[in-house]
Amino acid sequence: MYTSAAHGKPTLAVWKFASCDGCQLTLLNCEDELMALAGAVTIAYFPEATRAVVEGPYDVSLVEGSVTTPEEIERIGRIREMSRLVVTIGACATSGGIQALRNFGDVAEFRSIVYAHPEYLSTLSRSTPISAHVSVDFELRGCPIDKNQLLEVLAASIQGRRPRVPTYSVCVECKRKGVVCVAVAHGTPCLGPVTQAGCGALCPLFARGCYGCFGPQDTPNTSSLADRLLAQGMAHEDVMRIYRTFNAASEPFRQESERQEHALAPTAEGEGP
Repeated sequence: MYTSAAHGKPTLAVWKFASCDGCQLTLLNCEDELMALAGAVTIAYFPEATRAVVEGPYDVSLVEGSVTTPEEIERIGRIREMSRLVVTIGACATSGGIQALRNFGDVAEFRSIVYAHPEYLSTLSRSTPISAHVSVDFELRGCPIDKNQLLEVLAASIQGRRPRVPTYSVCVECKRKGVVCVAVAHGTPCLGPVTQAGCGALCPLFARGCYGCFGPQDTPNTSSLADRLLAQGMAHEDVMRIYRTFNAASEPFRQESERQEHALAPTAEGEGP
C-alpha cells in the first residue's frame, strides 16, 4: 500500500472532470465524519477543500465527472497510473452523466448554437464514463452520491475490503420504509423497479416517482417497465425521456430509450407509430 512519507497514513486524492461538483460537496458535507476521515488518511489532493498538494502516488483516488475532451483522456490515464485504487463517484463518472445527452445529438450543431466561436472549442462527440478509458476498482452511483455510501467506500478502501453497497432496486428500500408503492397505488410513473438503491427511496417517500438517479440496478428489466408505462397511457416520447436523464448513457437505460425512439420513427409509408 502506498502511504504518505510525511504522515505514514493512506493518501486520498479527489479529482474533477466534467461535472457540477455535487459529489465532491457530498464529501465536504460529511462534516463530523470528515474530521475522523481526515485523521485516518492524508488528503493529498482535493482543490475543492484545500490548496495543499502532496505528490503521488496515491492509495485512493476519487474521480468525479465524465470524460468530454481529448485532454481528459490523457489526464485520467495519468491518474490511473499513480493510484492504487480508483473509485468513480456519481452519475457523471459512472455513466457519462446528464451531459451524455450529447451522445444522442449532433455536437457540431450544439457548438454552433451555443458558442460565438465554436472553432475555439475542443470537445469529444460523446460524454463517456471513466471506465470507458481506464480500469476502475469501484463505481459509486448517484446524482449526487449518498453520504453514507461514500463513507462506507472510503472505510472499505482503508481497511482493504469490498464496500458493502447494495445493488438491488429502490423498491426494496420502499418496502423497508413502509412506503406505499406510488406506481401501484396511484399509477405514478416510477423508475424504482429498474433503479439501484441508495437514495433511501427519497422521491417515493414524498409520493413522487423515482427518477433513476442511481442508474440501473443489477438486473433491470427496462423493457418490461417501459411496456407497462405505455399500457398506462404514457407516450413513446415520454418513456424515452424518462430513461434519458442522469444516467442516459448507462447501457440498460440507453438501449431502452433507443427502442422507444425507434418506435417514434416514421414508417416506410411515411406514417407515424
